[in-house]
Amino acid sequence: MWRPPGALPPQPSPPAAAGTLRRVARFLARALPLCRAHTVEFYTRGLWDRLVAPRPADVLEALRAAGPLALRRPLGEASGAAAALWDDDTFSNVFCENSKKLINVHLFALAAKYYSLSNLGVCTPLEDVLEALRGDNQGTTGIKTDEFMNNKKSHEVQVMSELVDSIANYCGIKQVIDIGSGKGYLSSFLSMQYNLKVYGIDSSNTNTNGAHERNRKLKKHWRAYQSRGRANLKSQRLEKANDRPVESEIKCKAISEKPLNNDSSLQSQDQVTIQDLVPSCGFTEVATSETSKQTEVDLVARTQSDESKLSEEVLAILNVLPADAVEVSSSSQCSCGELCEEERAQRKMASLKAKASKSSESNLYFPLTSCITAETELSDIITDLEDCMMVGLHTCGDLAANTLRIFTAKPEIKAVCSVGCCYHLLSEQFENQEDCPEEVWGFPMCQYLKDKGWCCGRNARMSACLALERVAVGQMLPTESLFYRAVLQVIIEEIYGVTKSDRHVGKTFSKSSSFIDYVRKSLKKLELDDSKLPDSCIMDYHEKYKHRMNELEAFNMLKVVLAPCIEVLILLDRLCYLKEQDNIAWSGLVKLFDPVKSPRCYAVIALKKQSCF
Repeated sequence: MWRPPGALPPQPSPPAAAGTLRRVARFLARALPLCRAHTVEFYTRGLWDRLVAPRPADVLEALRAAGPLALRRPLGEASGAAAALWDDDTFSNVFCENSKKLINVHLFALAAKYYSLSNLGVCTPLEDVLEALRGDNQGTTGIKTDEFMNNKKSHEVQVMSELVDSIANYCGIKQVIDIGSGKGYLSSFLSMQYNLKVYGIDSSNTNTNGAHERNRKLKKHWRAYQSRGRANLKSQRLEKANDRPVESEIKCKAISEKPLNNDSSLQSQDQVTIQDLVPSCGFTEVATSETSKQTEVDLVARTQSDESKLSEEVLAILNVLPADAVEVSSSSQCSCGELCEEERAQRKMASLKAKASKSSESNLYFPLTSCITAETELSDIITDLEDCMMVGLHTCGDLAANTLRIFTAKPEIKAVCSVGCCYHLLSEQFENQEDCPEEVWGFPMCQYLKDKGWCCGRNARMSACLALERVAVGQMLPTESLFYRAVLQVIIEEIYGVTKSDRHVGKTFSKSSSFIDYVRKSLKKLELDDSKLPDSCIMDYHEKYKHRMNELEAFNMLKVVLAPCIEVLILLDRLCYLKEQDNIAWSGLVKLFDPVKSPRCYAVIALKKQSCF
């Protein structure tokens, strides 16, 4: 049942969220020129002389002292006790009032920390949210996702699925709609681990097909556990036979695995028979009743004491599978002796409950292909749409904004948990100054930024995707490749007279053996004749600019330091949009992931008012 909204953690009030947004916007209005410039044009537009007053060496030294590593620590720890007295006026001297150039790099780095989400006090700790949602209930443990996902994806899926399940339980819903589901990592885990009915919607047929393929691999993964368990069981039996007289052998029932999805593409696959895994007299009651729970406890106890049963990996898989993921063959026999009437009745009841669970199909995952916009009618895509929640793990560009718009507009959707990414793909209402009042834009969403006609620009939104935390722990910026591209732009403009092109160089740097090789391959991609450009001329350009590579390095470090502030603006815009809605009971920003593993780590979460249920 729905618990009162007061049970949830404190949330930023609408005025507090709007006030924080205004403060960040005022700072970025002065700082954004650094990020609106593209590094491709670094030399051709003389960006360093236009935007930065100190020398590159001084900038790099100041950033090393007060930049990424210091920015990872709390502001007071990074900057001394005086940080407690800082306010917005403290950073008024970061830029020159007349030239608009950056003049105080140390203060710039501290300002970037001051306007970060970790310092602004608008985020709600994940632990507080989970504790409020769960109450006395504990989280579910089960399958280890790193067995079939990379470390980054495993981390994301584990953390977010636990939160989504907690929200679903809190709201009393069983249906989840995963927007931009990709290959179904989150969707399938929510279904398998938490017994939720999940619709994964992606605009790409390739991704939808990939989701089906991934389910096939999950089944294969499950079979591998079975094989390992059978091998362990056989080995342990042989050891016991050598150590002591042979005991009466327990024959195991044949158990068939029901496909984890009831997709038509998966239903046609053969069911897998599991033999010699577990004693039938203990496993039939895996369904739900009190008797079944006691039987499962007995089974685990016997497994630990006997050393001739399943491996721990198999038990983990059995625990994570829903009740109807295994099916007992009606023709199998047990040689444990005649069953008493009570045992027969218990087994019959468990079988009936398993069949009823199958018919409810509550733990299914359906990958679907559809393009989602703010006007999308979910009932046209999902025929059995019911009370549900929407989720999105790294939804690209406008999809994150549209997810929030659909959530606020559709009464069936009771909660949302959205982690956006690819800010550079957001559409901006005021970027091109086009008069399209009916158009739905990805940014801005809230009324304040709309009224101000606020625009970041694509290059600034691209900078928002930079990963400060990764740089802080030693992941280097690709300075040499950026240098190659910036010098190439000089060649293109000076030799060929081309300032704009629809073609792209792409990942030519990684495929090039030298600067000369890079330039020639790039010119071919741009369909420019490289025959009139001798090697000596190419190298002259390299020599002319190589002593200025530190300018490019320092400039990009400034962009990295500022990147979190641009992300803050985008996230606060979304939060303030939710605060403007009348039907929202709770909304907040929650840091879900380790930013080194997953730089886009913040979720926008909201739950509707009880009256909307």
